[in-house]
Amino acid sequence: MGPDSSDRMWHLARKASATRWQSQKDRMLRAAAKCFNEKGFSGTSLKDVARILGLTDAALYYYVRNKEELVYLCYLRAGDVGRETLDRAIAEGENGLDVVRRYLRYHVEVMTGERGPIAILSEIPSLEPLHREEILDISRRHGARFEDVLERGIADGSIAPCNVRMTGNAIMGALNWIPKWFHGDTAVAEQVVAEFPEILSAGLRVGGRP
Repeated sequence: MGPDSSDRMWHLARKASATRWQSQKDRMLRAAAKCFNEKGFSGTSLKDVARILGLTDAALYYYVRNKEELVYLCYLRAGDVGRETLDRAIAEGENGLDVVRRYLRYHVEVMTGERGPIAILSEIPSLEPLHREEILDISRRHGARFEDVLERGIADGSIAPCNVRMTGNAIMGALNWIPKWFHGDTAVAEQVVAEFPEILSAGLRVGGRP
């Protein structure tokens, strides 16, 4: 085996190791999201998360320093999901209302699918100040982008005139609370994906609210 082959094998091995590490980290964050959604910050311990994963709690310290960092990482992941699904909806949507519906469907699919659960941002006060400000900034920027979509819909005539701040808060509040009551039932997941985007966007239609 020549030097080039050895380098390729080394890089492949590193890539495989990084993939395994990321996969295990994703599993940890999903397990942690489940615990925090059900028990809150004070009611959850690293032992609870480790138990779901079939690990010792000491093994989790390979990924996080403490419980606060675990919450922070869960919230960063939630922010990533929101950004990814809104980016996709904006890229594919034909008008403002279509973007809203696509975003809701894509986000619900993640929440109730294999990448779920996603952490509810209900424990922000438990974060360290720098982490707290970062998560709040991510949340504010995401909310502002969604309000921009509503404004676009009003401008293009696909969405009825409304208070975009209040409307955005109402829709986001209902969307982000799904992980609190959804517990993994496949039949329920199918219903949520099929019906929630329509329910949450129905009042935006031009011509009246059902």
